[in-house]
Amino acid sequence: MRKIEIEMLNHLVAKMNYKNGNTEVQHHERDAMIYLHGNHIATVRTNGRWAEFSPRDIEVNVRTLLAYPTRTTMSRLRALGVAVFQKNNRIYLDGEVIA
Repeated sequence: MRKIEIEMLNHLVAKMNYKNGNTEVQHHERDAMIYLHGNHIATVRTNGRWAEFSPRDIEVNVRTLLAYPTRTTMSRLRALGVAVFQKNNRIYLDGEVIA
């Protein structure tokens, strides 16, 4: 995992807003929005359980993933615990082909 992804996760759990380079975390009352290059890639909904969030608490912005299926986008999502990868020019999210 990259240093920026570790910092992203640490700030996510600490409920602190974060911006470094191309990655940003914005906290709201019960959720946090994750951005990459200003594009929303995921929302983390924890209902206040920040220290124990899991992949089931993460809503991937599929439109952004399809528009920008880059290694960086997938790396940030994997750091959150999302099962995403690309194989044979197809994008898989949680074992399902999405494109």
